[in-house]
Amino acid sequence: MGFGKTSTILMMIFVILMVLSCQTGVEAARELKVDFASVNQHQTSSAIYEKAKYTMEFWLQKLSSGPSPSGPGH
Repeated sequence: MGFGKTSTILMMIFVILMVLSCQTGVEAARELKVDFASVNQHQTSSAIYEKAKYTMEFWLQKLSSGPSPSGPGH
């Protein structure tokens, strides 16, 4: 091996060792609340579900019933 290859390999090993030694742990950007799954959260989720259900029922009632009108493209 020539001097150039040996120095390149040593430099790569040095860089890899530096990268491995400089790693640190990453903290969370946003932490969840401790009471994330509390009763209040379930009530809120339930209220949202009920409102969505009511809205869908309202939209379905507005749909016309019966066969669709015939025309071009049908």
